[in-house]
Amino acid sequence: MSKNTLFDNTKTAFTLKSDSELERAYFLFKMISKEPLVRIGTAVTKFALNASLPVEGLIRSTVFDHFCGGVNEDDCLPAIENMYKKGVSSVLDYSVEGKASEDQFDDAVSKILRIIEFCDERDAMPIVVFKPTAFGRFHLYEKKSEGVRFSPEEQEEWSRVEARFHKVCKTAKSVDVEVLIDGEESWMQGAADDLVEDMMRAYNTEKAIVYNTLQLYRWDRLEYLKSLHERAKKDDFKIGMKIVRGAYMEKERERAEEMGYESPICKDKASTDKNFDEGLTYILNHNTDISVFIGTHNEDSCYLAMDLMRELGIEKSDNNVWFGQLYGMSDHISFNLADEGYNVAKYVPFGPVKDVMPYLIRRAEENTSVAGQTNRELELIKTERKRRRI
Repeated sequence: MSKNTLFDNTKTAFTLKSDSELERAYFLFKMISKEPLVRIGTAVTKFALNASLPVEGLIRSTVFDHFCGGVNEDDCLPAIENMYKKGVSSVLDYSVEGKASEDQFDDAVSKILRIIEFCDERDAMPIVVFKPTAFGRFHLYEKKSEGVRFSPEEQEEWSRVEARFHKVCKTAKSVDVEVLIDGEESWMQGAADDLVEDMMRAYNTEKAIVYNTLQLYRWDRLEYLKSLHERAKKDDFKIGMKIVRGAYMEKERERAEEMGYESPICKDKASTDKNFDEGLTYILNHNTDISVFIGTHNEDSCYLAMDLMRELGIEKSDNNVWFGQLYGMSDHISFNLADEGYNVAKYVPFGPVKDVMPYLIRRAEENTSVAGQTNRELELIKTERKRRRI
């Protein structure tokens, strides 16, 4: 199959979907493609859940089951095992957000440690993920990023955040499970970057175990990557980096305008695409120093990565290069790449239905704002429905 038609292969893309699951996917993406429906559906869903109306079953059988693996780890196993038979690994993502107490942070650490143990027992799950704010208060990261001195109590609190990071990263290294640490808002990311760099220095001595996230819709991130690379060479540690375009664009631009500073976000999508591809190119050109998890639903960026790997003589199975997409989206990329022999992992979100709703709402809104992506999903599903009827 020629390179530029690889992602058109719907037979491979939807190999795991039954006819009824394909119909559900068609229905969901059709709904998501209509912005007013997403707005109304989001408002109604929030109201119904807050009012304890009996809607969880409906949510579970539609949007939840399409975009999430289940309500707990064991629930996700059938999907994980089925995907692995087709060469696609899984990153279990506990997608419960907005927690803010010390007990909740400790619970999050326990949950991640259980997932690491779960991963250690299964070849299908070589990677674990968490957000910095799962382990500590957003305001604490924000204050440290701004260089504001902590009170003695806050310093103790920050020491507990550091200890949580160390506990997870040390455990992951002991069983050779890689750790992706997600990126968040720019005004707290400086403290998170410094903390993750400390983890890399401690645990990425032989290979990349700890990965930071580079949100390349920020125009300053390429320079950050290059300066990190210089420090890594000087201090003799490996870099792990998940690269994404970014998830907080509207929030970032609104805050910059409100507070009167230059927006950290690239001026338009073309600039973001260029920044992403330049970051990807830099990393693959330093493949022995930097391991990469290419988190993208963009076909052109995937083709670029494949071209660069071929030109640079990087094996498809090189563990320093992984491609990643979200569960329930871009199966035409994930399953066709895996079929070609590349390392591919799906982010598989899970958690109680009510707690995972903020994640699901963001997915719906994201798909609505990227109209081309939703339309592409719909066209592929239509093609596969037609193929199956022949």
